[in-house]
Amino acid sequence: MRCAIIGLGMAVTPHAKSLVDLRDRVEVARAYSPTAGRRDAFAARFGFPVTNDLDAIVDDPSIDYAVLLTPPNARIELVRRLAGAGKHILMEKPVERTTAAAEEVVEAAERAGVTLGIVLQHRFRAVAERLGERLASGALGTLAAASITVPWWREQSYYDEPGRGTYARDGGGVLISQAIHTLDLALSFTGPVAEVVAVGGTTSLHRMEAEDFVAAGIRFASGAHGALMATTAFYPGAPERIELACSQASAVLGPGGVSIRHHDGREEDFGEAQGSGSGADPMDFPHDAHRALHADFLDAVAGGRTPRVTGRDALEVHRFIDALVSAARDRNAVRAARE
Repeated sequence: MRCAIIGLGMAVTPHAKSLVDLRDRVEVARAYSPTAGRRDAFAARFGFPVTNDLDAIVDDPSIDYAVLLTPPNARIELVRRLAGAGKHILMEKPVERTTAAAEEVVEAAERAGVTLGIVLQHRFRAVAERLGERLASGALGTLAAASITVPWWREQSYYDEPGRGTYARDGGGVLISQAIHTLDLALSFTGPVAEVVAVGGTTSLHRMEAEDFVAAGIRFASGAHGALMATTAFYPGAPERIELACSQASAVLGPGGVSIRHHDGREEDFGEAQGSGSGADPMDFPHDAHRALHADFLDAVAGGRTPRVTGRDALEVHRFIDALVSAARDRNAVRAARE
C-alpha cells in the first residue's frame, strides 16, 4: 500500500521509524508540511519524499491512506477531504479538541466508508497485551479497585510554543494531550466509567491556559472503585503506573513491566524497563508499540476489518476526560473539619 504523512512536527518520529521498519508492506508516497524547515529536516533524516502541496495528496488515487499528525484543531476539514477522496486515515490522538467535534470526525469517516484508526499505542505494548490477556482469562478474578498515576514533567518552554496547552488548539492540558494514552489503556482493563469526582487546575509551576494537574475518585460501571492522578508538574517526571486490585490477585503495570501477586502466593513478573516520554524529552520512548499499531492498521485495511482502536473506540476516553474536566470545574467540595 501507499501512504502519505500529513504533519511533520514532534510526533512524526515514531511513525516514520515504524514506516521504515514496515517498508516491505507500505511505501511513503509523500510527507507534507507547510514549513520548509520541517520538510528539509524530515527528508534528510528519513529519506521520504516531501511536499508542501496538500492537494497533490488528496487528489492522488494511488495513495491508499494518510497518517494524520496535525494538531487537533486542524483535523476535521482534513478528515472530510481525505475521506471524501476515499482514503483511509490513521490519526494521532486526540480525535479532536472536544467530544462533539470528535464525534463529527468519526461520523465523517463512517459516512465515507473509510477506515479510521486512532494512535493510542499503549494498547499495543507487549506487556499491556499480556496483562490484558490475563485479565480477560479471569486468572486475576474480578476487579475491585484501580489506581492510575501519570506523574509527568514538562518544562515551561514546552508550553511556550504557540497554542500548546490551550483549548483552541489542543482542547485542554495534561488529560487530553499526555494522560489520554494511559487513560485509554486503563479503560481497556477496567471497562467503562460510571461517575467521577475530581479536583484540578494549573499549578504555580506552569503558565498555560488549561490544566496541568488533575486528581479524581472514580466509580466504574462494574462497581469497582478507582483513583487517578495526572500531571505534568512532577519534576523530573516518572513513568505512568496502573495498579489493579482483583479478587484473586493484584497487578501493577509500571516502568519495569508487569508484576502480578496472587492471593495464593504465586508471583508473575514480565516485561522490562523502557522510556515513556515522562520527562523533559517527550519523545524518549521506543517505537515498537507504534510499529505494532501501524501493522494492525495495514492488516485492517487489507483485510476489510476494523483496526484495534477505531475512532468510535476512542470516543470512550474522550467522554472520560470530559467527565474529569467537568467534575474538577464544578468543585462539589466538602470542606475538611478544623480545630
